[in-house]
Amino acid sequence: MTDIENCQKEKLTIDLGWANVFSLLLLFPLFIVFVLPYYLFWEEQFTRVNLKLVFSNLSASTAIGETAIVFGAMLLGLVIHELIHGVVWACFAKSGFKSKKFGVFWKTITPYCHCKEPLKVYEYILGAVMPAIVIGIIPALIAIAIGNFQLLLFGAFFTMAAAGDFLIIHLLRNEKKEDMILDHPSEAGCYVYRKIKI
Repeated sequence: MTDIENCQKEKLTIDLGWANVFSLLLLFPLFIVFVLPYYLFWEEQFTRVNLKLVFSNLSASTAIGETAIVFGAMLLGLVIHELIHGVVWACFAKSGFKSKKFGVFWKTITPYCHCKEPLKVYEYILGAVMPAIVIGIIPALIAIAIGNFQLLLFGAFFTMAAAGDFLIIHLLRNEKKEDMILDHPSEAGCYVYRKIKI
Protein backbone atom coordinates (compact mmCIF):
# COMPACT_ATOMS: atom_id res chain seq x y z
CA MET A 1 0.00 0.00 0.00
CA THR A 2 2.80 2.42 -0.87
CA ASP A 3 0.25 4.76 -2.49
CA ILE A 4 -1.10 5.72 0.94
CA GLU A 5 2.15 6.08 2.83
CA ASN A 6 2.77 9.52 4.36
CA CYS A 7 -0.88 10.45 3.98
CA GLN A 8 -3.43 11.90 6.37
CA LYS A 9 -6.20 9.34 6.97
CA GLU A 10 -9.89 10.12 7.55
CA LYS A 11 -12.79 7.70 7.95
CA LEU A 12 -15.96 8.58 6.02
CA THR A 13 -19.02 6.36 6.52
CA ILE A 14 -22.77 6.55 6.08
CA ASP A 15 -25.53 5.25 8.29
CA LEU A 16 -27.29 2.35 6.53
CA GLY A 17 -30.59 3.24 8.22
CA TRP A 18 -30.36 6.73 6.71
CA ALA A 19 -29.43 5.20 3.35
CA ASN A 20 -32.67 3.17 3.43
CA VAL A 21 -34.68 6.32 4.27
CA PHE A 22 -32.86 8.23 1.53
CA SER A 23 -33.79 5.54 -1.01
CA LEU A 24 -37.47 6.18 -0.18
CA LEU A 25 -36.91 9.93 -0.54
CA LEU A 26 -35.70 9.22 -4.08
CA LEU A 27 -39.22 8.07 -5.02
CA PHE A 28 -40.48 11.56 -5.89
CA PRO A 29 -37.53 12.63 -8.09
CA LEU A 30 -37.56 9.20 -9.78
CA PHE A 31 -41.27 9.63 -10.46
CA ILE A 32 -40.55 12.96 -12.17
CA VAL A 33 -37.55 11.66 -14.13
CA PHE A 34 -38.80 8.20 -15.13
CA VAL A 35 -42.53 7.63 -14.58
CA LEU A 36 -43.82 11.00 -15.81
CA PRO A 37 -42.00 10.79 -19.20
CA TYR A 38 -43.14 7.16 -19.50
CA TYR A 39 -46.73 8.24 -18.94
CA LEU A 40 -46.44 11.05 -21.49
CA PHE A 41 -45.03 8.68 -24.15
CA TRP A 42 -47.29 5.72 -23.38
CA GLU A 43 -50.49 7.32 -22.08
CA GLU A 44 -52.67 4.71 -23.80
CA GLN A 45 -51.33 2.03 -21.42
CA PHE A 46 -53.07 3.82 -18.55
CA THR A 47 -56.55 4.09 -20.03
CA ARG A 48 -59.34 2.55 -17.99
CA VAL A 49 -60.03 -0.03 -20.72
CA ASN A 50 -56.40 -1.15 -20.89
CA LEU A 51 -55.97 -1.32 -17.09
CA LYS A 52 -59.23 -3.28 -16.80
CA LEU A 53 -57.98 -5.73 -19.43
CA VAL A 54 -54.67 -6.20 -17.57
CA PHE A 55 -56.34 -6.84 -14.22
CA SER A 56 -59.08 -9.07 -15.66
CA ASN A 57 -56.41 -11.40 -17.06
CA LEU A 58 -54.68 -11.60 -13.66
CA SER A 59 -55.57 -14.85 -11.91
CA ALA A 60 -54.30 -16.06 -8.52
CA SER A 61 -51.83 -18.44 -10.15
CA THR A 62 -50.42 -15.81 -12.53
CA ALA A 63 -50.17 -13.31 -9.66
CA ILE A 64 -48.13 -15.81 -7.60
CA GLY A 65 -45.96 -16.61 -10.62
CA GLU A 66 -45.33 -12.95 -11.42
CA THR A 67 -44.56 -12.20 -7.75
CA ALA A 68 -41.97 -15.00 -7.75
CA ILE A 69 -40.43 -13.62 -10.96
CA VAL A 70 -40.25 -10.09 -9.49
CA PHE A 71 -38.69 -11.40 -6.26
CA GLY A 72 -36.17 -13.47 -8.23
CA ALA A 73 -35.31 -10.49 -10.46
CA MET A 74 -34.74 -8.31 -7.38
CA LEU A 75 -32.40 -10.87 -5.78
CA LEU A 76 -30.51 -11.39 -9.03
CA GLY A 77 -30.30 -7.63 -9.51
CA LEU A 78 -28.81 -7.14 -6.04
CA VAL A 79 -26.13 -9.73 -6.81
CA ILE A 80 -25.40 -8.08 -10.18
CA HIS A 81 -25.25 -4.67 -8.45
CA GLU A 82 -22.40 -5.86 -6.22
CA LEU A 83 -20.67 -7.70 -9.07
CA ILE A 84 -20.63 -4.46 -11.10
CA HIS A 85 -18.89 -2.71 -8.20
CA GLY A 86 -16.37 -5.55 -8.12
CA VAL A 87 -15.72 -5.65 -11.87
CA VAL A 88 -15.16 -1.90 -12.18
CA TRP A 89 -12.91 -1.68 -9.11
CA ALA A 90 -11.02 -4.79 -10.29
CA CYS A 91 -10.14 -2.93 -13.50
CA PHE A 92 -8.20 -0.39 -11.43
CA ALA A 93 -6.88 -2.54 -8.55
CA LYS A 94 -3.35 -3.95 -8.91
CA SER A 95 -4.52 -7.41 -7.79
CA GLY A 96 -7.64 -7.30 -9.96
CA PHE A 97 -10.52 -9.43 -8.76
CA LYS A 98 -8.38 -10.98 -6.00
CA SER A 99 -8.69 -7.71 -4.08
CA LYS A 100 -12.50 -8.01 -3.89
CA LYS A 101 -14.58 -9.43 -1.06
CA PHE A 102 -18.35 -9.97 -1.23
CA GLY A 103 -20.74 -10.42 1.67
CA VAL A 104 -23.81 -9.17 3.53
CA PHE A 105 -24.18 -6.77 6.46
CA TRP A 106 -26.67 -9.03 8.24
CA LYS A 107 -27.76 -6.36 10.73
CA THR A 108 -29.38 -4.37 7.93
CA ILE A 109 -29.55 -7.21 5.35
CA THR A 110 -27.40 -5.16 2.98
CA PRO A 111 -25.11 -6.92 0.47
CA TYR A 112 -21.70 -5.38 -0.18
CA CYS A 113 -18.60 -5.54 -2.32
CA HIS A 114 -15.37 -4.56 -0.55
CA CYS A 115 -12.20 -3.52 -2.35
CA LYS A 116 -9.09 -4.28 -0.28
CA GLU A 117 -6.80 -1.97 -2.28
CA PRO A 118 -6.70 1.84 -2.32
CA LEU A 119 -8.04 3.48 -5.47
CA LYS A 120 -7.88 6.97 -6.91
CA VAL A 121 -10.91 9.14 -6.18
CA TYR A 122 -12.33 8.94 -9.73
CA GLU A 123 -11.76 5.15 -9.84
CA TYR A 124 -13.63 4.63 -6.59
CA ILE A 125 -16.50 6.94 -7.62
CA LEU A 126 -16.78 5.28 -11.03
CA GLY A 127 -17.09 1.86 -9.37
CA ALA A 128 -19.61 3.23 -6.87
CA VAL A 129 -21.94 4.83 -9.44
CA MET A 130 -21.76 2.18 -12.19
CA PRO A 131 -24.47 -0.19 -10.82
CA ALA A 132 -26.97 2.68 -10.72
CA ILE A 133 -26.18 3.44 -14.36
CA VAL A 134 -26.05 -0.14 -15.70
CA ILE A 135 -29.05 -1.75 -13.98
CA GLY A 136 -30.92 1.39 -12.94
CA ILE A 137 -30.84 4.37 -15.27
CA ILE A 138 -30.17 2.56 -18.58
CA PRO A 139 -33.02 0.00 -18.19
CA ALA A 140 -35.39 2.82 -17.17
CA LEU A 141 -34.49 4.86 -20.26
CA ILE A 142 -34.87 1.78 -22.49
CA ALA A 143 -38.27 1.15 -20.86
CA ILE A 144 -39.39 4.69 -21.71
CA ALA A 145 -38.23 4.20 -25.31
CA ILE A 146 -39.96 0.82 -25.86
CA GLY A 147 -42.96 1.16 -23.53
CA ASN A 148 -42.18 -1.66 -21.09
CA PHE A 149 -43.58 -0.76 -17.67
CA GLN A 150 -42.05 -3.77 -15.87
CA LEU A 151 -38.60 -2.78 -17.10
CA LEU A 152 -39.28 0.79 -15.95
CA LEU A 153 -40.05 -0.46 -12.43
CA PHE A 154 -36.89 -2.61 -12.50
CA GLY A 155 -34.75 0.37 -13.49
CA ALA A 156 -36.37 2.69 -10.94
CA PHE A 157 -35.93 0.10 -8.18
CA PHE A 158 -32.23 -0.39 -8.89
CA THR A 159 -31.67 3.35 -9.10
CA MET A 160 -33.20 3.53 -5.61
CA ALA A 161 -31.06 0.58 -4.52
CA ALA A 162 -27.99 2.71 -5.22
CA ALA A 163 -29.00 5.27 -2.55
CA GLY A 164 -26.08 4.26 -0.30
CA ASP A 165 -23.66 4.59 -3.22
CA PHE A 166 -24.98 8.09 -3.96
CA LEU A 167 -24.47 9.09 -0.32
CA ILE A 168 -20.86 7.82 -0.33
CA ILE A 169 -20.18 9.66 -3.60
CA HIS A 170 -21.60 12.79 -1.98
CA LEU A 171 -19.12 12.38 0.90
CA LEU A 172 -16.27 12.34 -1.63
CA ARG A 173 -17.43 15.30 -3.70
CA ASN A 174 -14.71 17.69 -2.44
CA GLU A 175 -11.76 15.27 -2.43
CA LYS A 176 -8.77 16.08 -4.61
CA LYS A 177 -7.87 13.86 -7.56
CA GLU A 178 -4.54 12.86 -5.99
CA ASP A 179 -6.26 11.55 -2.83
CA MET A 180 -6.62 7.79 -2.40
CA ILE A 181 -9.74 5.95 -1.26
CA LEU A 182 -9.66 2.66 0.64
CA ASP A 183 -13.00 0.91 1.02
CA HIS A 184 -14.01 0.30 4.64
CA PRO A 185 -13.92 -3.45 5.40
CA SER A 186 -16.91 -3.61 7.75
CA GLU A 187 -18.93 -0.41 7.37
CA ALA A 188 -20.63 1.42 4.51
CA GLY A 189 -17.99 3.93 3.57
CA CYS A 190 -14.26 4.35 3.13
CA TYR A 191 -11.01 5.84 4.34
CA VAL A 192 -9.66 8.89 2.53
CA TYR A 193 -5.87 9.23 2.37
CA ARG A 194 -4.89 12.80 1.66
CA LYS A 195 -1.30 13.55 0.67
CA ILE A 196 0.52 15.68 3.22
CA LYS A 197 2.15 18.71 1.62
CA ILE A 198 5.75 19.12 2.72
